[in-house]
Amino acid sequence: MIQQETAERVVVRREIAASAEAIFDAWLDPKALAVWMRPGTAAPTTATVDARVGGRYEIVMHTASGPVAHRGAYTLVDRPRRLAFTWNSPHAGDRNSLVTVDFLPRAGATEVVVTHEHLPDAVAAGKHRAGWTEVLEQLARWPAAIG
Repeated sequence: MIQQETAERVVVRREIAASAEAIFDAWLDPKALAVWMRPGTAAPTTATVDARVGGRYEIVMHTASGPVAHRGAYTLVDRPRRLAFTWNSPHAGDRNSLVTVDFLPRAGATEVVVTHEHLPDAVAAGKHRAGWTEVLEQLARWPAAIG
């Protein structure tokens, strides 16, 4: 599957040494999200999750310039293959951007592919590419996902 990036679409990939089930579950566990869902110097993160199609979530990343809220609703929960949800934040605009996360089993690992669509412009796409890259790096270091 070839996925092309545009000014409104970002694709970030990372192979993580853990099962697809463990990594998938880390995306829906508010305690886990609070640990690894924070790019850059954001710390701590707080999260609430209603992990079902139509259920809502809120992730608040606490940064030096103040809290940054990310909110949306789950549109697909297909454990352990795919997760999709709307994503609204100050940096993504209020366009109901869409995040799809694919969990692809590999030998002794899982490739996690984050596709973020419907971003407002190239600047937002660049910021989200960097943010998702850092988030996946944090997830790869998260002890429960690795174990």
